[in-house]
Amino acid sequence: VANPGSVTGSIGVILQMQNYQLLMDKLGLRAEAIKSGPFKDTGSPFREMGERERAVLQGLVDDIFNQFVQAVAEGRSLETEAVLNLADGRIYSGRQALELGMVNQLGGYRDAVELAANLGGIVGEPKTDVWKRPRRGLLDLLLGPDADAASELVSRATGAAASPLRLVLPGW
Repeated sequence: VANPGSVTGSIGVILQMQNYQLLMDKLGLRAEAIKSGPFKDTGSPFREMGERERAVLQGLVDDIFNQFVQAVAEGRSLETEAVLNLADGRIYSGRQALELGMVNQLGGYRDAVELAANLGGIVGEPKTDVWKRPRRGLLDLLLGPDADAASELVSRATGAAASPLRLVLPGW
């Protein structure tokens, strides 16, 4: 079930890494790695990637991509070639996805709940729970249960000793 204006698709795999080598050179900084194998620091942002490393990562991306295509083909009852024609990373609207056979129907949240309930054999109104991550603000970080971790991060970043004192307010 997809909302007509939702964004779906994007069949593909991407692995992105940064390369800060030129910046490090300008700043006069070097990074060194002591490693247990030639590929252990593959993707390090502090040096140019070698061809062997690139080949290993490309092989990984290709394997995951093939697994993704196969899962879509099986899950959507489509031929692999049909999925490959869609699998160039582009996105589609829900309406386009329906036309391409990537979703079964258009609708919203209630439609999806009703469909899931029917497929699950639920009789009557299905019970749903919506979980929301608690929003945490600056005071939670400074005074709440994560205050020690925040203090440790600040001390590492600044080089200052972590303060053993912590203000605890009721309800925090």
